[in-house]
Amino acid sequence: MYSNDDYLLELLIESGNVDANDAGEAKASKGRRSALEYLIETGRLSEEIAAQTMALNSGMEFVDLSKFVPETGVLDLMPADVANKYHVLPVAFDGGRLSVAVADPLDFQAIDSLPHLVAYPMDFYCAPKSQITNFLVEFYGFQNDGGRDISLSGDTASAGETTEADAPIIRLVSELLAEAVNGRASDIHIEPLEKRLRVRYRIDGVLHEVASHPKHLHAPIMARLKIMTGSMSIDERRVPQDGRIQAKVGSKDIDLRVSTVPTNHGESVVMRILDKSGLLLGLGDLGFLSDDQKTFDELLGLPDGIILITGPTGSGKTTTLYACLNTINRPDKKIITVEDPVEYQLAGINQVPVKEDIGMTFAAALRSMLRQAPNIIMIGEIRDAETANIAINASLTGHLVFSTLHTNDAPSSVARMVNMGVKPFLIASAVRCMMAQRLVRKLCADCKQPVELGEKELRALNLDPTRSDAKFMGPSGCPKCKQRGFRGRMCIVEIFKVDDQVRGMINEELSTPQLRKRARELGMRTLREDGIRKVLAGLTTAEEVIESTMGDAD
Repeated sequence: MYSNDDYLLELLIESGNVDANDAGEAKASKGRRSALEYLIETGRLSEEIAAQTMALNSGMEFVDLSKFVPETGVLDLMPADVANKYHVLPVAFDGGRLSVAVADPLDFQAIDSLPHLVAYPMDFYCAPKSQITNFLVEFYGFQNDGGRDISLSGDTASAGETTEADAPIIRLVSELLAEAVNGRASDIHIEPLEKRLRVRYRIDGVLHEVASHPKHLHAPIMARLKIMTGSMSIDERRVPQDGRIQAKVGSKDIDLRVSTVPTNHGESVVMRILDKSGLLLGLGDLGFLSDDQKTFDELLGLPDGIILITGPTGSGKTTTLYACLNTINRPDKKIITVEDPVEYQLAGINQVPVKEDIGMTFAAALRSMLRQAPNIIMIGEIRDAETANIAINASLTGHLVFSTLHTNDAPSSVARMVNMGVKPFLIASAVRCMMAQRLVRKLCADCKQPVELGEKELRALNLDPTRSDAKFMGPSGCPKCKQRGFRGRMCIVEIFKVDDQVRGMINEELSTPQLRKRARELGMRTLREDGIRKVLAGLTTAEEVIESTMGDAD
């Protein structure tokens, strides 16, 4: 359907390409087709003539796609769902600008939105609608009815309960989810502002505004998302709610953790995208260099003890825990986890969700789990002394325990547990390793280029400016990374391995600075030092490492 049928018909009548009587008959026709589509389908108007007329009167150049052959890689510059949603086709990329064919030059919403969704400056051309449709079917795999390669479970509304008025909202929400997944977003933020509805995706740790919708769409979008979870109340808007959506986007199985919170302009929703393909990552894929990977592989082979992953929220602790479990998940090992909430469902692993409202706390779950005779236990987070002491007792009785703490560095984990009320001798006896981590963006391997660092960056990284073998790389931008210069994230780590000397330090109740100093003397590499190695390896930038390790100056 075209955006301004009446105006286009007037242009075609004035140019003599449409008879006024035919136009009147088209307007009076019933059905979901527009008048213009009716004239084209009944053979009273050539689609090429219609496109040429629209192009001429909109200042666009007409392009005939009948003999068009897409340039290599051009179709990859635009997510498939974006192309289908706006019924457009990328046709060329030159000088950093993307040429896009559109069927309707007067669809200003599409023309305004596309540069924000795809992040390139664009030049638009007008082409016959059927030609664009054929290419969408051939190259993107869409059906002519606009079907999406996305299926959602957890939806309580059956097809019979869905009205025709609901269909645009259903399509909009499905497209929003698919675009986020195809764009490698980690979460989706839908935020009501005073006069509009803002949609943002977090990609590689950075928020990008991708769409702005009229405020009146807020209520139906929220209702649709709540229905899809199957557990959230549509009528309740005064209190926060949580839910979950399971989706299949293409060949990917995706879990979305949905959280709503009331704001002064309405309910704001954040959906965290949990991509199950991330569970197949090894430690090397997470960013561990060979020596650190060897150290950690040795720790994973231990029969008992506690391995702690530390860092602030958003530092990738959960992903690392799951990668560890995936590495050691074998039929001869019984693995039980207790999580709040269960973020990924892992095959062959017993996962227990925390439900504090019925008394199923971390500590209560742990006590029950020990009677299940596990070999390996994962605790989503150690939050209090009771949980910490049960975890320590489990490790001392022959279990390998994985968990997380919220601390800024590895040595601080000792003080954090002591502050919880855990005895230092128990920490020294049970803990085998404390590893702090942060996430930094990885340079796009296809477009990174050599750069010179300034004196400020060299000084911050404690690098000698006269060092001749140092090769620094920086972002450039290419189609693969959507011109951002970065693609994906990786860990920088600080591994504090507990040996006999460190146990003595913990028993002596040394302060965190003293503990850190002694750990450095024993060979512990700091977060910044590990980051420097990855800067020198051309994997990330100095700015990324400096920003992520502001408190790590030694």
